[in-house]
Amino acid sequence: MTTKLKHLPLHLVAALLGAFVAVPLIYAVLGGFKDTPQLSTNPFGLPDPWRTGNYTEVLASPEFWRQLGNSVLIALATTLLVVGVSALASFVLARFAFRGREAVFTLFAVGLMFPFAVAILPLFVLLRTFGLLDNPLGVILAQGAFGLPMTIIILRAFFRTIPNEVEEAATIDGCGPFGFFWRILLPMARPALATVSVLAIVGSWNNFMLPLVVFTDQQWWTIPLGVQQFQGQYASDTARILAYIVLAMVPALAFYAVAERHLVSGLTAGATKG
Repeated sequence: MTTKLKHLPLHLVAALLGAFVAVPLIYAVLGGFKDTPQLSTNPFGLPDPWRTGNYTEVLASPEFWRQLGNSVLIALATTLLVVGVSALASFVLARFAFRGREAVFTLFAVGLMFPFAVAILPLFVLLRTFGLLDNPLGVILAQGAFGLPMTIIILRAFFRTIPNEVEEAATIDGCGPFGFFWRILLPMARPALATVSVLAIVGSWNNFMLPLVVFTDQQWWTIPLGVQQFQGQYASDTARILAYIVLAMVPALAFYAVAERHLVSGLTAGATKG
């Protein structure tokens, strides 16, 4: 009984934080099954009657599916770029000793303190110079560059926990540096790779400012831009806007629900190895 009372404040805080997350989601989901007059007269009650038209109209919209496909394409390409480049860079920074190694790593770490908004104007000029405006590569390359610092910090910390004896044994068996990286280090680093992949995909999916700057052609708009456009188009139809927002969140929430176990294990892997 004493133990339960001791943990009661922690449980109350967790329940309060959970309510802050769950209540707006529930309100949005139920609001999508109402019409705007119902939202005004009965904002927190169950829909009466239930209206599925808001959701079905969004699902029948080709613009929604095109924006969804654009977001998936850009998120996957960004993740492959970030994880691939960061894994190679982290391997070098973690397993090789050379002059200036810590300076290079510090340079990447400083990138975490560089706000994206400051780089908007020079980034726009750079992308225009290379002809990457209205091109998904403009978003993919920029997102990849800004995703490198965090990914390298996480992977380098994990790679440094791999005992040197493992590398020595691989070398004795005739495995070169790249063979050790590809055949041994990457399979052992699956939890960390899963973690940085989830972070890269979610970060790309939620990115609004960069696609807004790069894309003027609506054919390449992503989900966040579609939400903004939809809110402007149906500003007076709050229920339909809620339905669109809910459907826009579903892919990211579903992916996170599937990848949650890998994310948690990856974040704790470095602390449990030793």
